[in-house]
Amino acid sequence: MTWLTWSRPFERHRGGYHGRAPDDVLSEMQADLDLLGQVLNQPHPAGARADLARTAAGIAGLVAIVQHDRGDKGDAFRWFATAEKAAHESGDRRMTAWVLARHAMVPLNYGAPEAAVRIASRARRAAGRTPTAAGALAAAVTARSLAAIGDLRGARMAVTDVRNLVEHLDGQETADTWFGYPGQKHFVHLSQAYTLLGDTEAAYAAQDNALDLTDSPSVMTRALIAMDTAACLRLGGDLSASAEMATGIFDRLPVPYRDGLIRSRAEALHQALHGRPRDLLGQALMT
Repeated sequence: MTWLTWSRPFERHRGGYHGRAPDDVLSEMQADLDLLGQVLNQPHPAGARADLARTAAGIAGLVAIVQHDRGDKGDAFRWFATAEKAAHESGDRRMTAWVLARHAMVPLNYGAPEAAVRIASRARRAAGRTPTAAGALAAAVTARSLAAIGDLRGARMAVTDVRNLVEHLDGQETADTWFGYPGQKHFVHLSQAYTLLGDTEAAYAAQDNALDLTDSPSVMTRALIAMDTAACLRLGGDLSASAEMATGIFDRLPVPYRDGLIRSRAEALHQALHGRPRDLLGQALMT
């Protein structure tokens, strides 16, 4: 199989969920994944091998993202390890930076922000100083990770970095795909960063901007933004409104979205609540 033949499924899958549930996307990718190992185990000329390795890194990274969103942390880590190995073999620093930045979101979103800081730092080194989508993503994940461990100064510096990078992105770097860094994605990351920083005014503004740029089928994105809003309500002292909003979000979620990333965000809020508000959200999480 040539690189051009193998690149077609990669291009087909890189566009994101488009309203599909993670399980459905993973099922659609299965046939292409079955070919991945076969292709890489065949001999190829050096130039073709580098292209194949880059494509393999991309598609392995896509699988890892889906597994991250589904809450399968172990499998996400394994696929990211495969993606990182292939990215290094390809020699493509942008791909390496993208894989590492995405990888950092697994520990960030599932309770190990210190590990996320370390991986995000590697992503930023790989990205270098050239403004790229991968570099902007790495800076955004760094900001969120540092805020999560309480390094508020470092987090604000990373927020400034990502804002500066975004001002210089254009073309494919801002494409609305898993490999681009469009405005919507930027504000989703800022929403979480500012929420973790406790800057509710900036978080609410980022949430409004993100929603303005979010297409209606984006079930997961809308739910995550709303969970940030609920977290901001708690930070503002309105625990009842926070719990009611988060409970409403979770109750309305289609079944395929009730595990994984959204549940992780809801559980983090549940741990921060107390009294009747905590009980209310806890009941929703148990159903």
